[in-house]
Amino acid sequence: MFGKIKSIDDVVAIVEIHKENMVVPNLMNMHVVFESEGHKILGEVKKANENEVEIGLLGQFVDNRFIAGTIIKPTLDSNIRIINDDELNIIFGSNTPGALYMGKSAVYPGKNVFVDINDMFSNHMAIFGNTGSGKSCSVARIVQNIFLNKNFLSFNANLFFFDAYGEYKNAFKVLSQFNPNYQYKFITSNPVDDTDVPLKLPIFLLTIDDVCLLLQADNHHQYTIIERMIKLAKLFSKDDEDTHKLKNHLIAKAMMSILFSNQSASGKKNDIFTIIKDCSTPEFNVNADLQGIGYTRKFSECFGIDRNGEFGESVLINEYILKFIDEELEARMEIPKDAYYTLDDLEKALSFTLIGDGFLNNRIMQDNATIMQVRLHALNNSANKKFFSISQYISLENYISSLIVHNGKRSQIININLEDIDDQLAKTMVKIYCKMIFDFAKSRQERAAIPFHLFIEEAHRYVTKDDIDHFLIGYNIFERIAKEGRKYGVMLDLISQRPVELSDTVIGQTSNFCILKMTHPLDLDYINKMLPNISGDIIEKLTSLQSGTMVAFGTAFKIPVIIKMDMPNPAPYSSNCNVVQRWKA
Repeated sequence: MFGKIKSIDDVVAIVEIHKENMVVPNLMNMHVVFESEGHKILGEVKKANENEVEIGLLGQFVDNRFIAGTIIKPTLDSNIRIINDDELNIIFGSNTPGALYMGKSAVYPGKNVFVDINDMFSNHMAIFGNTGSGKSCSVARIVQNIFLNKNFLSFNANLFFFDAYGEYKNAFKVLSQFNPNYQYKFITSNPVDDTDVPLKLPIFLLTIDDVCLLLQADNHHQYTIIERMIKLAKLFSKDDEDTHKLKNHLIAKAMMSILFSNQSASGKKNDIFTIIKDCSTPEFNVNADLQGIGYTRKFSECFGIDRNGEFGESVLINEYILKFIDEELEARMEIPKDAYYTLDDLEKALSFTLIGDGFLNNRIMQDNATIMQVRLHALNNSANKKFFSISQYISLENYISSLIVHNGKRSQIININLEDIDDQLAKTMVKIYCKMIFDFAKSRQERAAIPFHLFIEEAHRYVTKDDIDHFLIGYNIFERIAKEGRKYGVMLDLISQRPVELSDTVIGQTSNFCILKMTHPLDLDYINKMLPNISGDIIEKLTSLQSGTMVAFGTAFKIPVIIKMDMPNPAPYSSNCNVVQRWKA
C-alpha cells in the first residue's frame, strides 16, 4: 500500500501510496509504523491525496512501550505499514487493574481506549467544548466509569462537583446502585428532596482572606478592618469577664479620644452617643448610673452643655470613663482557636472595630469601614444569611468530614449545587470551599493521604485571569492549587466552554486535556498558544468533531486520541430546550 519515503523533516514524512494495493479506503487519522534497523517509529496520517500522504511523526515503540518524541527518524528505506493490534493496545491501553475505560476510538471501530488512573487523576485536568458539544455528558460518563470499574473499589475517592446548574444530580444519584458501598451527596442552596442537604458554610471557619472575598474587599485598608473585626469577634466569643472588660476598655478609649478632640461640645456629644448606640454595655448606655459625691446621674444626663460650651459634668464623665481603661488587657487575652460566632457577632465586632485606635479619627479608614458595614449588613439581612447559619462550633477537620459523610456512610461524590446563588456569591463560595479543602489537605501528617478532586463546572466564571485576589491577599486560590495541589493530593478538574477566559497560570499547570468540539477562533488560538505540545492538526480536528467526541491528550495519553464517548446512564440534566414542544398551544 505504501511506497517509499519521498521526503522527511523533523516532524513530517511524505510517503508514496499505491492505490492498487490500498488496504484501508480512508487513511485520515490512521496510524502508521516505520520499521528499519530495529526501530519502530509511529506516525499519524495528517493529509492524503491520490499519490501521497503526509504523516506526522509521534514517537517510537521500544520493548512494548511507547516513547513520545521524534529524536530518531525513519530511514528512507523504512518498511511502512498500518499499525497492528498489539501496537494499538500499547497506545490505547487495556483493561487491566488500575486502568479506566474512557470510550471507543473514533478512528478504529470497536477499539476501546483506556488510561492509567494515576496518570489521569493525579494531575490537573481540563474538559473544554462548545455548548452542546457533550461536555457534561462526557464528564458524567468518565466519573460513572470510575465506579463501574470491577477491577477495584474506589471507596476512598473524594470527588467534589461545584455544579453551576444542578445538572449532575441525575447522573450521580444512582451511585449506590453501582455498588452499595458507594454514596452520593447532594448539597444544595435550594433543598427539594428529602435526601438534599442544605448548603451551610461556617462563618467562624473563614479566614481573613475568605471574609475579604465574601465582602468584596478591594484595598488594604479594608483588609486591615476585616482583620481587626475577626480578631474582636474571636475575643468576644468567650463572653467572660475579660471580654466584658475589653468591650468597656474599647468604648472608654474611644470616648476619651473624642473628649480630648477639638470638636465642639455638641459634636463630642453626638459622637459619644453614636458609640453608645452601636456599642453599648451595661456600664456604657444611656441609663448607666454615674456616681458623684453625694449624688447620682444617668449617663445621658451628664452631657448638658453650660454657657461656656462645656459639659456641666465633665469631671464626673472623665472619672467614670477612666476607670475602664486597661491598656494591657487585650495583650493579655488569648485568642481562642475554637471561637464560634455568627454574622450578627461579626457586625457587632465591626462596630467595636470602628471606634478603635487608628480608625476613629481616620477619614480613609472610616470611609472604607462604612463600605464594609454596608456589605456585611446587606449579607446579614438577605436570604443568603442562611448559608452561613450554623448553630454550634465545628472544627475544619470535622466540617470537611461532615461534607463527605452522608446518612452515616462515606460519600465518594459530593455535588455542591449553586444554581440559586448569584454569580458573585457563588464565585466566592467556590473559592472558599476549595481553599478549605486545600488547607485541610495541607494539614494532614501524611502528604496526599486523602486525594480530593475539585470538578468546577462553568470554570470560566470562577477561575478567571482578571481576578484581584493577587492584589489584595497575595494569591489566587485556584492558581495556588494549580501550582501546589498535586503534592497534597488536591487536583483541579476544570469544565468550561470558554478556555480563553481562564487563568493562564492554572491552564499552564494542567496536564490532561479532553477537548470536544470548539469553533470560536479566540478559544482555538488560546489553546494553541497555551499548550506547547498541541499540533496544528489537532486544532483543526477540534472544529469538526461530532457531539460526544473528544480529542484527549496529556500525560495520561501516549498520543493524542480521538475518543467517542459512551452516553452516560443516567445522563445529567443538560439537554436543550424543546422549543417546538414548548411553543405548542
